[in-house]
Amino acid sequence: MELLTINNVWMMICTALVFFMHLGFAFLEIGLTRQKNTLNILFKNIFIISIGLLLYCFVGFNLMYPGFAEGSAGIFGFAGFGLSSPLTDAGALDLAYNEGYTYWTDFLFQGMFAATAATIVSGAVAERMKILPFMIFAIIYVGFVYPIAGSWKWGGGFLDQLGFYDFAGSTLVHSVGGWAALVAVYLLGARIGKFKDGKPQAIPGHNIPLATAGVLILWLGWFGFNGGSVLSADPTLTSLTLVTTCLAAAAGGVVAAIVSTILYKNLDLTMFLNGILGGLVGITAGADQMSPTDAIIIGSIAGTIIVFAVSLVDKLKLDDPVGAIAVHLVCGIWGTLAVGLFGNLAGVDQFVSQLIGVGSYAAFCIATSFIIIFILKKTMGIRVSEREELEGLDAHEHGMDAYPDFRLNEH
Repeated sequence: MELLTINNVWMMICTALVFFMHLGFAFLEIGLTRQKNTLNILFKNIFIISIGLLLYCFVGFNLMYPGFAEGSAGIFGFAGFGLSSPLTDAGALDLAYNEGYTYWTDFLFQGMFAATAATIVSGAVAERMKILPFMIFAIIYVGFVYPIAGSWKWGGGFLDQLGFYDFAGSTLVHSVGGWAALVAVYLLGARIGKFKDGKPQAIPGHNIPLATAGVLILWLGWFGFNGGSVLSADPTLTSLTLVTTCLAAAAGGVVAAIVSTILYKNLDLTMFLNGILGGLVGITAGADQMSPTDAIIIGSIAGTIIVFAVSLVDKLKLDDPVGAIAVHLVCGIWGTLAVGLFGNLAGVDQFVSQLIGVGSYAAFCIATSFIIIFILKKTMGIRVSEREELEGLDAHEHGMDAYPDFRLNEH
């Protein structure tokens, strides 16, 4: 009983840390975009966590953990609507639900992860997507697509049976959001003024200090994201996981700063910040399996990848204001494949399993997000008018100003 209490308290602390990450995402997104769209981004972030928890309660949790029957294909299952109280015949809570945490803690911890996938998309489509279509997309993606995809590994589905490994979500959370972000950006088109004569133009964010605070909050939140994925307060494994997480983040940031400075001859703070996030995403799939040296290598490669991935996204004429595709998709893929190259699970068979996992999620997420967003585009439209985009979504979508007493002259 005492061990369960200790484990459960740690899991609840991690749940709070993952919840806190949503503030980090909000700060990062508004910091890297223009002042006139601040309220719009904040509204989306608040909506995502709120509706995400409700949807995860009604359908998501039981879609993600359906209890696949022995011999089933492990592709789709559903354990019923709503949460069921795990009660004993005596009417008391069944504390034997799991040796690491209670049923309620399990739901809340996993529910915090669910909303993250749509938050990734929010940053990528910032400054030009209508809010209602985005909300509809978020409901479908968080409520149904994410939990079905999650069941394939974390719910004991076919990828879990195949040996695919994703400790805390390089693919299951970050790439699932990243693939949708890629599709959304493609269907939405670039912001006005982003490309001139085919060449990308910088559109500076209005508050880099806020973006920096957002990244530091996300780094702190990752203590819960990865640390909680141990699913207990096991002292050795939890401590190792936090060490590898922090080392990968630090290495990612430093290497991204160095590489971008060599290439572009300036000390770019935003590249440093995205390098930190890339390192965090990269280590997430195997944080419990890596040595400190492995973590530094994985983070360093992620930091290098970030610089070139951001450039590639621009060359493809895709407009991603916050670098979500480079951070969450590209580094998510790298981190997932790294499990087969480094650490305790390294080997050819494991690498093949990781490849199959990456391919499976790519196919499913690209297809589902394309269908959802394409239908929204053809029925209600997904992009605001030119006037609305130039004047700002805050004024037109919300009728308010984030900074009514301090308005910059923006164009």
